[in-house]
Amino acid sequence: MVEDTRARSFGTVAVDYDRFRPGYPAEALRWALAGAGAVADVVDLAAGTGLLTRGLRALGHQVTPVEPDPAMRARLDTAVPGTTALAGSAEAVPLPDASADAVLVGQAYHWFDRERAHVEIARVLRPDGIFAAIWNIRDETVGWVAELGRIAQMGESISDLTVKVTTFGAAFGPVELGRFTHRTTVTADEVLGLMRTRSHWLVAAPQQRQRMDRELRELFATHPDLAGRATVELPYQTLVFRARRR
Repeated sequence: MVEDTRARSFGTVAVDYDRFRPGYPAEALRWALAGAGAVADVVDLAAGTGLLTRGLRALGHQVTPVEPDPAMRARLDTAVPGTTALAGSAEAVPLPDASADAVLVGQAYHWFDRERAHVEIARVLRPDGIFAAIWNIRDETVGWVAELGRIAQMGESISDLTVKVTTFGAAFGPVELGRFTHRTTVTADEVLGLMRTRSHWLVAAPQQRQRMDRELRELFATHPDLAGRATVELPYQTLVFRARRR
């Protein structure tokens, strides 16, 4: 299926994924884990190359990354010394019952078989444990960023997520939403590199890739907020959907 192909596409660009994708603001991670303890046992589910793992470790938490793609796991192990990612998925977490204070997922919850994943996440969590799904979403209230999203077909919007993510199943209490802002300073080439780590680009036909590359370079060459600038600030909103295990 197309969705399965897109979900499995990231391992082919693991190094670039790690280089160009943004991390997560510390205040968003603190909010996600509020009440979990100063040093929590956290599972980073669908951990990718470890962007979320690094942020959690920087806050002092014990992190177990779980990732299905071997190329992504290999990059994580290289990028996060002292950590070994476990092979597993949201629907089959290789950890004992009630072994985690929190399970977090960055930029991947939309790929899950949600009904199966909710049961498995609840199994791994201790009573009153936290599950949080986190996304960095480009702030498309900024004109050139909206145009970037149109060119690159860059995935979920803020309105999409707030409508779609309303419950984590019967094992969890109400879902709370936290919103946070941050920015990354990027060049045109870095935005092109970012685009080339998105599933739409990875599964596109060669002519579609060429069109997206061309239109993005034209955007940076001609848009009044971008033309002639060596770097620009790419604004994000980070959305955190959080609930506790009943």
